[in-house]
Amino acid sequence: MKTLIIIDVQNDFMPGGSLAVPNGDKIVPIINKVQDQFDLIVASQDWHPRDHVSFASNHPGRKPYDVIHIHGQPQTLWPDHCVQETFGAQFHPELNTERWDAIFRKGTDREIDSYSAFYDNGHMKSTGLADYLKEKGASQIFICGLAADICVYYSLYDAFKEGFACFFIEDASQPLDVEGFQLIKDKMAYLGIQIISSEDIH
Repeated sequence: MKTLIIIDVQNDFMPGGSLAVPNGDKIVPIINKVQDQFDLIVASQDWHPRDHVSFASNHPGRKPYDVIHIHGQPQTLWPDHCVQETFGAQFHPELNTERWDAIFRKGTDREIDSYSAFYDNGHMKSTGLADYLKEKGASQIFICGLAADICVYYSLYDAFKEGFACFFIEDASQPLDVEGFQLIKDKMAYLGIQIISSEDIH
């Protein structure tokens, strides 16, 4: 079963949002266009409590993009983003959600950060996505969304580790760090994740 996973296409990651990804809004029409080529469509949604451990505002004396250690793991501190029940946490208003089969929320535990749609960063908690996909008979997993170098990459990595054939839809994704993104793509290629464009989906 050919499956599309749409990662975190939310208002706070759009231009003007609190954690804006450059050109993040440009991927919305591309994602809308490819959806009819998939048997199963799943989305992830960053859904943080206001006191989330990843927010710089919850660490006095720290500023966004500082790195600290939490539970033995390096933790980048971010601007407050995708706070539960806020406009910033909502999906982009032009994103077509009608054909989605499920939404998996992540980052809901204040104590742990979750880039991947499958697991938190320390692999302490599962979102249940891997079991859901296996139960549905998913085999080929196509992943796109925001940000390509963070949540999309970690979702691809976990999907690969779970044994799925993985495809990264590059033109339906945008990175936060444009200059450093080539290194991430090299990592994908090394793992055997196929990098494709939306025009390659048949």
